[in-house]
Amino acid sequence: MKSGPNYRYKLVGKESHGKTSRDIFDGTLQKTQIWLNELMSELNWQGKPEKTYFALRTVLHALRDRLTVEEAVQLGAQLPMLVRGFYYEGWTLKGKPHKERHKEDFLAHIKDAFKDDVTVRPESVVRGVFRILERHTSDGEIEDVKNSMPKPLLELWPARRKIASAQST
Repeated sequence: MKSGPNYRYKLVGKESHGKTSRDIFDGTLQKTQIWLNELMSELNWQGKPEKTYFALRTVLHALRDRLTVEEAVQLGAQLPMLVRGFYYEGWTLKGKPHKERHKEDFLAHIKDAFKDDVTVRPESVVRGVFRILERHTSDGEIEDVKNSMPKPLLELWPARRKIASAQST
C-alpha cells in the first residue's frame, strides 16, 4: 500500500527561549476550560463537561451555518484555538448560509441534537452559549454577527453588553 510523502523538518537558527509549543497548547486548553466552566455554570450543569462541550459545539455549528462565509470566518478567528477547531469541524460551504427566519427553526437544531435528553431546554442552551460569546469576543464582532442574523433570532442574544457599556460611560 502506498502512503503519502514523509516530510522531515529541520529547525534553522538558534533555539527559541520564548514560548514553547506546550505553552501554546496549555493556553488554549485553559481558555477552552474557562469557556466550558462558565457555560456549565450558566446552564447549571456542574459536573457535566461532556454535555457542556456538546452544547457549545452544537450551538456554534448552528450559528456558523446561518452566517455568511465571511462572517463565520471572522467569528472563528476570535475563538480560542481548540474551540475554533470544533467550530470548523465538519463545515461545508454548500447550501450556506441557511436561510431560516424563525427562532423555532434555529432552536429545533439544538433540540434535535439533544433528542435523547428531555432535561435540556434548547433556548437556555443557546442563550448560555451566546452569553459566553458576548463575554469573550469583541463588541464589533458580536454586532457584526447580530447584524447578519434575522431579527427573530436576535432576541436570543443577551442585552448585557449594552447595559454594561451604558454603565461605564
